Amino acid sequence: MSGHNQFALLTQRRFLPFFIVQALGAFNDNIYRQAIIGLLFYLGVSSEERTLYTNLAPALFILPYFLFSALAGQIAEKLEKQKLIVITTTMEIVVMSLAAVGFLTQNMPVLLVALFCTGLQSTLFGPVKYSVLPSILKPEELTGGNGLVEMGTSISILTGMIAGGMIFALAGTHGPIVAAVAIIALALIGNFTARMIPRVDAGAPDLKINWNPISESLAVLRLAKKQKAVRNAILGVSWFWFFGTVLTSQLPTYAVVNLGGDEVLYIFALALFSLGTGVGSLLCEKLSGRIVEIGLVPLGAFGMSAFLLDLYFARTGAVTVAGLDVAGFVQQPGSWRIIIDLLGIGLFTGFFVVPLFALIQSRTPKSEMSRVFAALNIQNSGFIVLAAVLGLLSQRLLGWSIPQVFLALAIANIVVAIYIFSIVPEFLMRFLSWVMVRSLYRLRVKGVEANVPDEGAALIVCNHVSYMDALILSAVIPRPARFVMYYRIFNIPVMRWIFKTAKAIPIASPREDAALMQRAFDEVDAALAEGELVCIFPEGALTKDGEIAAFKSGVEKILARRPVPVVPMALKGMWASMWSRRDTRLGRMRVPRRFRAHIEVVAGPPVNGENTSAPALEAAVLRLRGDQA
Repeated sequence: MSGHNQFALLTQRRFLPFFIVQALGAFNDNIYRQAIIGLLFYLGVSSEERTLYTNLAPALFILPYFLFSALAGQIAEKLEKQKLIVITTTMEIVVMSLAAVGFLTQNMPVLLVALFCTGLQSTLFGPVKYSVLPSILKPEELTGGNGLVEMGTSISILTGMIAGGMIFALAGTHGPIVAAVAIIALALIGNFTARMIPRVDAGAPDLKINWNPISESLAVLRLAKKQKAVRNAILGVSWFWFFGTVLTSQLPTYAVVNLGGDEVLYIFALALFSLGTGVGSLLCEKLSGRIVEIGLVPLGAFGMSAFLLDLYFARTGAVTVAGLDVAGFVQQPGSWRIIIDLLGIGLFTGFFVVPLFALIQSRTPKSEMSRVFAALNIQNSGFIVLAAVLGLLSQRLLGWSIPQVFLALAIANIVVAIYIFSIVPEFLMRFLSWVMVRSLYRLRVKGVEANVPDEGAALIVCNHVSYMDALILSAVIPRPARFVMYYRIFNIPVMRWIFKTAKAIPIASPREDAALMQRAFDEVDAALAEGELVCIFPEGALTKDGEIAAFKSGVEKILARRPVPVVPMALKGMWASMWSRRDTRLGRMRVPRRFRAHIEVVAGPPVNGENTSAPALEAAVLRLRGDQA
């Protein structure tokens, strides 16, 4: 695991062509939209007419998401996905050919019709863009793959805006020709690359398509609400679009009024935000340890607000200078604070959104995934429109300055984050466990991603060394797992909330509480029947000397009722770490020399639950642990 590099995906055919296609699509869309604005300046239309077109264009582009997302989700579910990508990129060639006619004839109505068609093509591509990733990536690659896609999208949008805005500035009277040739050439390259994507089976080939957009939109929105965690991950992604729309829509005026710059400085500010988002997206895999780590979501949310609050305090009013380019702005007092704030907002935005996408993909059945992402697109569109309206009203009706809009957005972001984390405590629980494990230990993992099944029931057995064992294992197992733990550990203050939120199962010995023990066995059986992972520590107690004690017969009772596959795991190095019984109670109260200890989790191949025993599993765990207690 430690030697994995997510950039290796960019050398593999299963990922690279798809990555190029989605990046080219975002790049071409933004070249086209910015070139329309460039054409308006080139034609010398009045400011009123230019304002009309620049407000009408985003509405035309986003309208198809409301009208056709539900249909697009069904089509993406029913068709083989590589074929659908080829179809949508072929549509892009046709649409951009129409747009090229609009540029060459300098006909704005034609360009706006083509823009609506571009939105339609993006609507059809949207559900397949994210639903294809779980089919071409391993579960442990989802976070890294989503990080690359988000990075590619952010950079493509930014460079597309820059390139589209420069076409008429550099090409002059040849601008319409250059714009027409560029958008068609990019569409052709995208279609050619799409044909290199390997086949990806349809999620639900027998699905009967409902052509009624209203009833189907309501149906996919209901489908997206089936799982609470997925429903609120979708809410989080839509909030990301609201947050980004409010922020980026203010940057053009903010660059002029509050930074004293020109349109180049606006692009610089947007570039800082986009670069931060790209870097944050890429760092998610490193920080998460290659699992879907939703503990990064609270970190991202509060980081976004912290840097946005500082951006408000960094420049609360207008400036006396004007017309600054990037070099001139950098030389101004306080400029580096603003630069760091914009980078920081983007960085934590990446931490916020990438795990949410990965969570939706990892917990949604493949037969429903495209429709769930269609529902996401419908909701995203609504949040984008709401963001644009509220941003306008806050300034026109309330008279807020742009820094005041930023302040309100930072506060709203905190409120929304607290709301999401309160109704789905798993987000905050994972954050606390992520912080604790990665603060206390330096962790290495071997064999977990290869041997823990991606889906279906399985029992995980592991040696029990310290009070932190369950948290450590939950941090490395790529799927949610139900832990069976001694009730006294379960009831440790603060930790109890984490264990309860993770649906841990407390257990006691028959002498202490026979009824609790029986309830624990019943809960384990019910969880396995539902296809969940269950992790137990068959020794029944923490080791007192660092050695593995005999596995008790409880594991055999579980397998007698439900003979599922068993994955042996071993914790190595924990005996010499914090919170084991090697120290006295007084010793554990001090900060030990073993803070940030090197520890390791090793998993072996699954064994058949019908043909194993407690001693055999004990031997398997002992082999994995070796001499390193």
